[in-house]
Amino acid sequence: MNDQKWERPAAGREPAAAALLAWLADPAAPLMCLVTGSAGCGKSALLAWLVAHGSRPGTPPERRVHAVVPLQGLGVRGAVWMLADQLGVVARAPGELVAALAADERAVTIVLADLDGSEAPEELGDLAVALVGLGHVRLLVEAVSGSPAALRLGSRAPAVMNLDHGQWTDLERLAAWRAAMPMTAPSPEPDAEASAGGSQPDLDDPAQVISGDPLKVTTWYETSHTDHAGLRTAWLRAGQSLSNESRPAHRALVLQAALGDRADPRLSEDLSALAADAPWRLVWSRVSGDVSPPWPGPAFALAAGHGVLDGELLVADHQGVVRRISAADGSPSGRLPRPFPSAGTLTTLPDGTVLALDRQGHLDIERVPSAPRLSGIEAFLSSEPTPVEQLAETAREHLSGHPGRVLGASFTCLAAGDGTGTVHAFGLQSPVPQPHAAVLHRGPVTALAVVELEVSEGVESVPLLYSGGADGVVRVWSPGREPLDSPVAARPFPVTALAATRAPGGTVLAIAWADGLVECHLPGSGQVRTFRPGPPVLSLASAASGCLVVGTDEMVVCLRPVDAGAEA
Repeated sequence: MNDQKWERPAAGREPAAAALLAWLADPAAPLMCLVTGSAGCGKSALLAWLVAHGSRPGTPPERRVHAVVPLQGLGVRGAVWMLADQLGVVARAPGELVAALAADERAVTIVLADLDGSEAPEELGDLAVALVGLGHVRLLVEAVSGSPAALRLGSRAPAVMNLDHGQWTDLERLAAWRAAMPMTAPSPEPDAEASAGGSQPDLDDPAQVISGDPLKVTTWYETSHTDHAGLRTAWLRAGQSLSNESRPAHRALVLQAALGDRADPRLSEDLSALAADAPWRLVWSRVSGDVSPPWPGPAFALAAGHGVLDGELLVADHQGVVRRISAADGSPSGRLPRPFPSAGTLTTLPDGTVLALDRQGHLDIERVPSAPRLSGIEAFLSSEPTPVEQLAETAREHLSGHPGRVLGASFTCLAAGDGTGTVHAFGLQSPVPQPHAAVLHRGPVTALAVVELEVSEGVESVPLLYSGGADGVVRVWSPGREPLDSPVAARPFPVTALAATRAPGGTVLAIAWADGLVECHLPGSGQVRTFRPGPPVLSLASAASGCLVVGTDEMVVCLRPVDAGAEA
C-alpha cells in the first residue's frame, strides 16, 4: 500500500480534487473529463496539484498520471511529439500516436492543459476524441467554459467539472487558505499567464533554430509557408528527436541527417560544424525523395555484406524488394533478382548467400548473381545440396513447429528467435553441430545479432548471440552453454533492432529501442553513445568500416563514431 500522502489543493478546492480522484478510479466513468470555468478561476492550479502528486514514484495505478502537455502555443506536431516522448513511443502525427497506443492496452491517463491556448485546438480536440475511443486511455482536458473547444468536446458526453460552480469549492477552507496566505504573496488561484516565449529565431539559420526552444521552433515551422532552404522539411521529419534532445550539437547532427538532396548543400556543411561536439559524424544519409543518389526505400530490414558482398549493404523495403547499396556512400549497386515478400529480417553469409525470414516465419534463401557458382558439366553432375542449403533446410524443419520472427547469422552459425522468447541456433560446423535452443525472454524475441568470438590464439572462434525482446532486455548466449543471468542492457521499451561487430577491445553492440533511441555500447569502457533519428528505428547494421547504419521508413543514415575519448 502506498503511504505517500497527498497535500490538500489550494484555494479550498478539496471537493474538486476528491471528484477528480474518484473519476480516475471509477471504471464506469466517462473516459474524458473536461475541466472548465472562466479564465482565472483556478483550472491550471487544480491540474498542477493532480499532476504533481499523480506523477510521483509509487503512486497507485488508479491515480497515476502518465503524460501531461501544456498546450499553450503548441501546434499538433509539438503536442504529439511531447506526448509520445512521455509515453515511450515514436509518433510523427496524431494517427501514429493513436496506433502506437492502440497496440499497448495498458491503462494510460493523459492531461491536456489549456486546449484553448494551443495553435490548433480543433485538431487537438479530434486527437483527444480518438484517444479516448481506444477504451484504455483516460483524458483530462482543460478548456475555458463556452469556448469552441469546450463546446466541441462537451458534445462527446464527457464528465464535466465547471470550477465556476460553487459545489467544487469548500468555502471554509478557502477562507482559511486566504487567511494563511502572506499579504504580499502571489495568489495561486488564477490560471497561470502564458509567457510570450521570446522572439522568433531566423528560421533560415541552423545555428539559431538548434539553439531555440524546439517545441516553439516546431510551431513556427508548422505555420511557415516556405521551406527555409530545406530546414523546415528536415526539422519536421526528425521532429520528435529534436524536441527530446537538449544538446544543440546533437540536434545539429540529427537535423543534418534529415536533410534531403533538395536542401541547400551549404546547410549540411553548417550543421556539420555545429555538430562538432556530438559523439558521431554523419558519413551519409538518404531520405525519402532523394534522387542523386536515390533513396533506397524504407529500410524495414538491413544487412551488412561479407565476403562476396563485402563493402555493401542490403536494404529490404515494405514489399520485400532487396536493394544493394555501397556502405561507403549509400550509392546503388543493384538489387537481388527476386523480392522476399514481407521480409522481416535479412542476414548474409560470406559466399554471397542471403537469408530472409518473413513475418510468417518462413525462411527463404537466395544467392547474389555475383556469387561463385559451379558451371558446365560440374554443375550438371553435382546434385548434392551445398552446406548452406543443408543448413537452411535443417532450420526450416526445426522452425516448422516454432515459427521464427527474427534472424541472425555469422560465419559458423544461423540463429532465429521465436514468439515464445526462445532463440534457436544452427551450426555450419563445430562448436554448434546440432540445433541448440535457449529461452532468453519473456515474450517474443524481436532482434538478433551474431558475432564470432575468438576464445584464444589458435582456437577456432565460437558464435556469440545477442538477442533483444519485447520484454525490453538484451541478453547474450553462446550455443551449447548456459545463458548469462544478467542482461547486457535493459530499458522499459521493446528492442526493435540489434547490430554487433567485433572490435579490438571486444564487441561493439548497437541497440534500437521502441522509443526511437539507438544506443551503441562500446567494449571495455562502458561508454554508451546515443542517437535518435526521429522516425521509428526499424533496422540496424554494422559496416565493416566500423560505421553504424540506422534504418527507418523515411531515411537510412550512416554514422561514424568520433574518437573514443569524446563525450557521448
